[in-house]
Amino acid sequence: MKFKLILLFIFISAGSLFAQQPDPAKKENFADDWAALTKYKKENELLGLPKRGEKRIVFLGSSIFEFWKQKDPDFFKDRPYIDRGISGQISPQLLIRFRQDVINLKPKVVIILAGSNDISGNTGHVTIEKIMDNIKSMAELARLHHIKVILCKYLPINKYPWVEIVDPAEKIIALNNEIEAYAKQRNFTILDYWTPLVDDAKGQRKDLTVDGVHPNLAGYKIMEVVTEMAIKKSLRNAH
Repeated sequence: MKFKLILLFIFISAGSLFAQQPDPAKKENFADDWAALTKYKKENELLGLPKRGEKRIVFLGSSIFEFWKQKDPDFFKDRPYIDRGISGQISPQLLIRFRQDVINLKPKVVIILAGSNDISGNTGHVTIEKIMDNIKSMAELARLHHIKVILCKYLPINKYPWVEIVDPAEKIIALNNEIEAYAKQRNFTILDYWTPLVDDAKGQRKDLTVDGVHPNLAGYKIMEVVTEMAIKKSLRNAH
């Protein structure tokens, strides 16, 4: 009887051990990574901390920033510019990524471009107040960690090709007014992408965009000029 109990115990233990072994054929489930932290995790590890004297700039945003390094990689080459754009992301996702993709990289400056995907309703409908809450939280985190903040006035958009929405142009303008007012109140640098790209219909100039939302190379070239000016201004104000 005792021998049978010992065999039974060994059998149960072996079965339990076997059940705990991971299935090598099973793919890892990233369903909990709503903000796509895995996208830049390895790249951040390889990047490491800034070198002595390096004035690192992080670009945090969605597709406008992600496509930028694809359209004009030379802008980011040989400069301490770190592009951390992820297509389709809304402002709370940027906020979740802020520690990994901004704070931990120890930049001198962060450029925050947020709000369009929230307005287009990619994953829900939110108010401008809620967008601003997320932008303010990111800006406050940056200031707490001695990172200079550049807040962007969003590019003009009067129609999203993938969704019907009433008056996106006016919503973008309202958001930009809130961003500008907050930036002035907190003494953050303002980067105006709206003014140099806008047409008479409060959308993007046709010669500067591929779809009314995303710039073409000519549009990015204009953005590069105003971006460089904002970075220089922000670094001048750095202590």
